[in-house]
Amino acid sequence: MSRLWDKGQPLDALIEAYTVGDDPKLDTRLVPYDVAGSKAHARMLAGIGVLSAEELNSLLSSLDDVLSAHEAGRFVITTADEDVHTAIERFLVDAVGEAGQKIHTARSRNDQVLTALRLWQRDAIADAREALDGAVAGFTAFAQSNEDVPLPGYTHLQRAMPSTVARWSLGYASMLRDNGALLDAAQALVSASPLGSAAGYGVPAVLPIDREGPARELGFDSVQQPAEAAQSSRGKAEAALLFALSGIAGDLGKWAWDLCLYVTAEFGYFELPVAFTTGSSIMPQKRNPDVLELTRARAHRVRATLAEVMAIASSLPSGYHRDLQLLKGPLFRGFDETLAMLEIARHVMDGLVVDRAACEAGMSPELNATEEAYRMVKDGVPFREAYRQVGRAWSRGDDSDDDS
Repeated sequence: MSRLWDKGQPLDALIEAYTVGDDPKLDTRLVPYDVAGSKAHARMLAGIGVLSAEELNSLLSSLDDVLSAHEAGRFVITTADEDVHTAIERFLVDAVGEAGQKIHTARSRNDQVLTALRLWQRDAIADAREALDGAVAGFTAFAQSNEDVPLPGYTHLQRAMPSTVARWSLGYASMLRDNGALLDAAQALVSASPLGSAAGYGVPAVLPIDREGPARELGFDSVQQPAEAAQSSRGKAEAALLFALSGIAGDLGKWAWDLCLYVTAEFGYFELPVAFTTGSSIMPQKRNPDVLELTRARAHRVRATLAEVMAIASSLPSGYHRDLQLLKGPLFRGFDETLAMLEIARHVMDGLVVDRAACEAGMSPELNATEEAYRMVKDGVPFREAYRQVGRAWSRGDDSDDDS
């Protein structure tokens, strides 16, 4: 079978490779979602008389075969296929003949890919929630195991006020948990079904299709209306998910930065298990926190995927444009990077060792300066005066709260 758009004209090999790009590889993860969308669409076509009951059954059976082949690693998308949609239709035509040629009735690759991507994003959001909950649990358990260990708090990387290991860890648990609200927003943007919007302008009214039935079958909350909104909205849901993932990645990057400092000999508050570190090829004594440094760097890579998606999608007029093909790569990369970071964070927190003695030694007297000022406030001294008195005392090296 030729490409879905092929009308018999030749296609330059270099142009073909360039325009197809990475889609054969990227689309592998969309196979189950395009199968689901194709099943719902086929049932709709049978419902309006385009497919007979026999044709529908043969198509549904063959779509199950696609899924089985995919799960066994035998379903291959080639450059000649261009994408998952052509590969599946080729499989169906080879398997059931004319019925396979009918399944593209009332749809375009444009609404096919958008439907598959929204179904994928829905599962991706669920997976991100699960991984996020796991990481939060790891930070919470670490706090519970070290709730009475003191830890200096820092501003400007200078010792500032007393804190604890537990409060430090619970701070990250809270920050990470807040990203659930961003995932909720991303979920809302993939809740409407684009199936049946075709190339972005609907299906001619001469064929009265049913968009609501497939939407219900696929678990969408509604149908995206009007059809003109579907392709013009491309990139918005992707950006919303990547924004949520960037929030998660940013929190983990900050956490990794903290630990990069705290596991050094200069700080020594925490220690990574030897198995979590790497060595130097020249300095035999060295053990390096590469896992933390790479986590810090990966946070920037996730943010870069958001910038890439926004740059591609926001520069376009309404309707479909081939530029939108390039949204898949950064979307998948951002998701994969963030889930890997969450898994590593949970693993590191499970193995992280606290050096209580180093933490206690870090609790130097100046950390209590603010408390000294507030003791004076409690005795009736205006805060600004208390602030000045304590500040003067510390500037001349007096660590008492007596300014007389």
